[in-house]
Amino acid sequence: MSRARSRLATAIGFALLEHARNRFALVLVVFYIPLWLTLEHWFVTSDPATFLLRATGARLTVDGGHLTMVSGAVNTVTLIVGFMMFMTTFKSLAFDTRLVLAGYPRLHLLIAKVVAMTLAAALIAGYATAVVCYYWDPVRPALLAAGLFTAAVAYGGIGILLGAFLRSELAGMFVIIMVSLLDTMLQNPISNPAASKDGVNLLPEYGPTQVSVAAGFTHSVPWEQLPLGPLWFAGSWLLGTAAFHLRTRDHRLTGGAIRGRGPSVRA
Repeated sequence: MSRARSRLATAIGFALLEHARNRFALVLVVFYIPLWLTLEHWFVTSDPATFLLRATGARLTVDGGHLTMVSGAVNTVTLIVGFMMFMTTFKSLAFDTRLVLAGYPRLHLLIAKVVAMTLAAALIAGYATAVVCYYWDPVRPALLAAGLFTAAVAYGGIGILLGAFLRSELAGMFVIIMVSLLDTMLQNPISNPAASKDGVNLLPEYGPTQVSVAAGFTHSVPWEQLPLGPLWFAGSWLLGTAAFHLRTRDHRLTGGAIRGRGPSVRA
């Protein structure tokens, strides 16, 4: 194995270990997802809900409880994966800085976070889909899992960005929770009858929600909406990469360079 591959494999191992050590996130995955979806199944009305699905242009009338369950599944995976990626990025930043100063490539560390996030997002999306399928039969379960996966990676990228940018653990958790809740509320036609209006398509959950709803109630595949979640991830990851670079740079070299130029200026 080449040195570069060995470094990348080591970085991926550390990233996965960080997730495995995040016991609170594991508890959320195992218990929060089925608890939230079960409560929605019990208490949300099953009255018919009529809305315009922008992905297909069709006006649908569906079970309101099932529609809320799809929205709840999107919300749970975004909250959990966003929280996981924020915490692992935020808490490992000091260690990552030491690695970079010791010569470890930043790119390997960032790629490792993406690999770990992708595995976690796939497992969590599959688990949430299985819970949904326990209560009712979506038309296309595999597409539903894909929609939840794109929602998870979108907020995973946002978590990486916040973890590299913010300096407060509380601030990051607050931003993820509030953004995810507001995003979900605006995308759900039951809580927001104007969910089909222009503007909501600019939010992170728009594409994943459209895909997930289409998977639950139609035979259509909204190809145009499928990449929107990953595009949100790509944009967040690029900004997070810039913030990560700034947070892990060697400030001693910068100060040394300035001090080194001092005598030459006086001369």
